[in-house]
Amino acid sequence: MKKTLILFAFSFFLFASEIFSQIMPSPDRKEGDGPYDKLILRGVTLIDGTGSPPIGPIDIVVQKNRITEITVVGYPGIPIKEDKRPKAGPNDKVMELAGHYLLPGFIDMHGHIGGSGQGTPAEYVFKLWMSHGITTVKDPSASNGLSWVLDHKRKSAANTITAPRLFAYTSFGQGSEKPITNAAEARVWVNENAKKGADGIKFFGAKPEVMQAALEENKRIGLRSSMHHAQMDVARWNVLHSARAGLTTMEHWYGLPEALFADRTIQDYRLDYNYQNEQHRFAEAGKLWKQAAPPYSEHWNKVMQELLDLDFTLDPTFNIYEANRDLMRARRAEWHEEYTLPSLWRFYKPSRESHGSYWFDWTTEEEIQWKENYRLWMTFVNEYKNRGGRVTTGSDSGFIYQLYGFAYIREMELLREAGFHPLEVIRSSTMYAAEALGMENEIGTVEVGKLADFVILEENPLQNLKVLYGTGAIRIDENNEPIRVGGVKYTVKDGIVYDAKQLLQDVRTLVQQHKDREESRKLKQPGLDW
Repeated sequence: MKKTLILFAFSFFLFASEIFSQIMPSPDRKEGDGPYDKLILRGVTLIDGTGSPPIGPIDIVVQKNRITEITVVGYPGIPIKEDKRPKAGPNDKVMELAGHYLLPGFIDMHGHIGGSGQGTPAEYVFKLWMSHGITTVKDPSASNGLSWVLDHKRKSAANTITAPRLFAYTSFGQGSEKPITNAAEARVWVNENAKKGADGIKFFGAKPEVMQAALEENKRIGLRSSMHHAQMDVARWNVLHSARAGLTTMEHWYGLPEALFADRTIQDYRLDYNYQNEQHRFAEAGKLWKQAAPPYSEHWNKVMQELLDLDFTLDPTFNIYEANRDLMRARRAEWHEEYTLPSLWRFYKPSRESHGSYWFDWTTEEEIQWKENYRLWMTFVNEYKNRGGRVTTGSDSGFIYQLYGFAYIREMELLREAGFHPLEVIRSSTMYAAEALGMENEIGTVEVGKLADFVILEENPLQNLKVLYGTGAIRIDENNEPIRVGGVKYTVKDGIVYDAKQLLQDVRTLVQQHKDREESRKLKQPGLDW
């Protein structure tokens, strides 16, 4: 039995690698202006990412790729006195941004860079992220291969491609010629992984001896880690085991309800359950939080407190499961027609093979179970935040009808639904995510000395997070006609100013080219051929 589970873990990695075999690399950068010797952004309303309320008008000075000055230059509704403002020389770049909101660049804590199964070129994924203000991404699994991700990480750092700053977390065991079966082998692999240049490790599960050794060694050498506690190992290794051993971030929520079990030790699986049947896997998962200790009970509080004491990070990725509670909503999201590649749409459709395409017979009953699952899950995450815990924003796009960039904004909306104040949502998307990556001295907040990563738009995102979508938000104009407002206007990364709306246009053009080649003019709903 042990041998079977070891082989399962290894085959799971091989399966993931097959899904994500290398995609078309990103072309050389043709977009963006800068960095400048001196860039002055004038008159913005600043939301700095720390949780502080908005303040403005503010002038921000950037030299090359660093913030060098942040100055309050007046009061709302009163003309700004020019002698109070940072001085611009004849060769300095000045952007007049009165009425604009400026935030730190967003950080996606769970961003796969597509895969051959989805047919998504790197340019497509990167531009969807950048057009939504996402300037940093943690790639959990380095699924296009560690060397591929590290090559794009170097190019992004040098700004020779249009892409967010990348962090490569290798799948545990990636590159190994045989399954890792003991503590000694685990430690060897962890050190080899670090020597190759990985920023951390993503785990799915292994026997306790291997998990303990790998996490301890990874922590000892100073790298970070994340984990999707897959059901095949979670009965003997849940979130508490991981956090105690040194795991820094948990992905999704698997392993957390299991740590909260008070009247059982194993999930109440249906008796014909088969993990390879993904409808079984995801339908049964929708019943899991009901099996955990109830909110605010003694055991519930005890588990939460231990995770808090360990400075543990939750990255819930609420959005990636949202189709489970409302399949039609996720499948009919308005951006699919213009921004979803036909190959990606095919990957989403019901299939026994494509991961996350488990709509074999999805019912009203399953959606109702998942609605309750969300209520209990969100209660834990919100209370974790309320007690000082770190919660971050991650999307896990490319599966289950969730599209890069757009899904990240949806994740922000779902944090709001969970009970977060909009300022808490922004903090999870910026400062807390930077802390989770160990990058809090460089990114995550708008402060002097940090890298110049900004999101700039003409609407107030605190009043309506929907204005951050590339498709904007609907409003009625003075002629009683519906219009679209919002969308990120500029994304600034490393002091380089990108026209976010042009990046979106580039994506639309790319999608249309794919449709033309395939003679596919529109997306068809599964099973409806009219």
